[in-house]
Amino acid sequence: MKLMCLAACALGALAFAPAAGAEGAPQDEPKAEAGGKSAPRPAEESQQDRMRRCAHEAKEKELKGDERRSFMSACLRH
Repeated sequence: MKLMCLAACALGALAFAPAAGAEGAPQDEPKAEAGGKSAPRPAEESQQDRMRRCAHEAKEKELKGDERRSFMSACLRH
């Protein structure tokens, strides 16, 4: 009996899990114009692009070791 109750609770939790995660999800996403893709805004910069940009800036500043690590960490957050 306890096993059946536990199984029913687990299935019930799984049934409602996707709905709980969708509450804060945006409903409409902006679409690109028919003419093509628009240029990405700074907020839309990919992690890989941020990494390239920050590494380039660190190299220009000739940062090494802990100074480079601190700079990269701060740069990647922005």
